[in-house]
Amino acid sequence: MAAFARVRLVMLSGVACSILAACGADGVASPGEGVIVIPAPTPTPTPTPTPTPTPTGVTPAANCPTIAGADQLTNLGTISGPEGEWRNCGFPARFNSTTAIPKVPGVIYSLPGRVDVGTDQGAASTNTVVTLTIDPGVTIFGATGVSFLAVNRGNRIDAVGTPTQPIIFTGRGNVVGSANDQTSQLWGGVVLLGRAPITDCLAPGATPGTVACERDTEGTSNALYGGAQPADSSGRMSYVQIRYSGFILSAAAELQGLTPSGTGSGTQLDHIQIHNSSDDGIEVFGGRVNMKHLVITGAEDDGLDTDVGYQGNIQYVIGVQREGGAVGDSMMEIDSNGNENTTPRQRVNLSNFTYIHRNNAAGNGVSILVRGGADYTFANGLIVAPGFRCLGFNSATTTQTTGPDEAGPPKFFSVSMQCNGSPFRGTDGVTDAQVQAIFEAGTNNRSNYVPSLTNLFVNGATESGFTAFDAKTLNAFFDTTAYVGAVRDANDTWYQGWTCNSSTANFGSASGLCNRIPTT
Repeated sequence: MAAFARVRLVMLSGVACSILAACGADGVASPGEGVIVIPAPTPTPTPTPTPTPTPTGVTPAANCPTIAGADQLTNLGTISGPEGEWRNCGFPARFNSTTAIPKVPGVIYSLPGRVDVGTDQGAASTNTVVTLTIDPGVTIFGATGVSFLAVNRGNRIDAVGTPTQPIIFTGRGNVVGSANDQTSQLWGGVVLLGRAPITDCLAPGATPGTVACERDTEGTSNALYGGAQPADSSGRMSYVQIRYSGFILSAAAELQGLTPSGTGSGTQLDHIQIHNSSDDGIEVFGGRVNMKHLVITGAEDDGLDTDVGYQGNIQYVIGVQREGGAVGDSMMEIDSNGNENTTPRQRVNLSNFTYIHRNNAAGNGVSILVRGGADYTFANGLIVAPGFRCLGFNSATTTQTTGPDEAGPPKFFSVSMQCNGSPFRGTDGVTDAQVQAIFEAGTNNRSNYVPSLTNLFVNGATESGFTAFDAKTLNAFFDTTAYVGAVRDANDTWYQGWTCNSSTANFGSASGLCNRIPTT
């Protein structure tokens, strides 16, 4: 975790308990403004005072919608921001039955604290009890810093937006207009809890990858995950934005924007943007979930972090740190240290990624850090880190060729990197030369890349001339592409419309601003 994020989050942890005990939907205050006026003679006649203008645009619905089942919404009055005034409809603390959240003009939804979808069905269960469906265009905000949404084992989320009507999860400051391009940690995030195999079991002596092996998410209470069902489904999230997340839960335990935990391959995650998480953008804890079309902007720790025996496939990732290098650690941190030779061993295929690394003082010291016994294949990637090292391994178990569930050292195909004068770093039994040799053992790799990218992350003439690797040879999940990187050229617009713009990255006029709430 980045030192910057840890220090700030630990300072905030002292107030977390009081937030839980005392705060309601308005638990986070917004700043005011002061104006100093030089006295002037009173005009004759004295003019009638001009009333403070009220927000225009959105007008609140008369009431909250009635939803099926016993778990009803709470009418919390109205909440105002730059877009106008909304009817604030609070979620219950738990959805005990299948529920649909509709898009209603003038309605915005809020999380009063931790909100659970169903109850934990346990590692050995095979049923699906509760599904929470969220309509396209719905906005949900965390009313307090410790608010988060937890989809428990044996339950599902169906949050499917559209390219023009994304679903937005955000914090209260975003609604009232106090969020800006440096804002983060307004609320927790979204946690998916599944029954797929994991390692690092809570129970001493439990066998990894079995129903006896489960964990608790980042120190939360009874947010358990893990099991023995690789194809388990926690539902679907598509065309979703998760903004300003990552509040601290306890010492050294912070939520990410999205935390798939023991999530199985039956789960569908695609077209998801994480913006300004105070911790990682996405952290995957074990499981077998596959992901496509990810956008991670402004993460204050790592953009994408994977842990505890995760095995999966990921294609099309745009990762951009905030300009100026004030925050942000690695673009990727891949963790398996501590239990390097346990099974299931972490094994991931990643293809078509473009990483723009702007932080020259990241705590990990490299743009991509592979820690411990993790087997990764990187294909069709672009890394722009001109002031930084690009690739680091920190354990001999990363480079070993034999062992339990072993796939050999990491592999690289058609990966181009712009780094500082020392692109490779090896520690804890690995030399810089070994890291370089493993990188160069692949095909069409280069560490002397000079980018010609346009609009920050769109391939230009140089990138278009690179030979691509057929990722479908790794797994049928992948599309075969004739290009490297996440975005082929200016005609490739998969990232437009459902994302949001900030000073970190602009995704085009079809995308709105991250610090504003869509009104249609």
